[in-house]
Amino acid sequence: MTELNPLDRIQELCDERNWSYYQLAKVSGIAYSTLSTMINKHNMPSLPTLQKLCSGFGISITDFFDPGNSSKGLTSDQAQCLKLFTALSPEDKTLAITYMKGLSKTL
Repeated sequence: MTELNPLDRIQELCDERNWSYYQLAKVSGIAYSTLSTMINKHNMPSLPTLQKLCSGFGISITDFFDPGNSSKGLTSDQAQCLKLFTALSPEDKTLAITYMKGLSKTL
């Protein structure tokens, strides 16, 4: 098992979503200065900060540390939908859920 660097994982998740650190701070509810200092000085996030970051990303702590775990047992279509959904903003997630509910009623 390889050791995961939380700062690298934060960067990876931001890259997947095309988010800046400012956007991450905004959706996570943490101060941009806190996030910027953490990244620039290579300070590891505390557990409460990591929980807020995961909430902003829309993932669990488990998914943060074991990214491949969330798609176990899913079909490739389901895994693709989950990956796309996870990268959406909170507003777009609401729209996607509403759209899918509309589709399911017509099927």
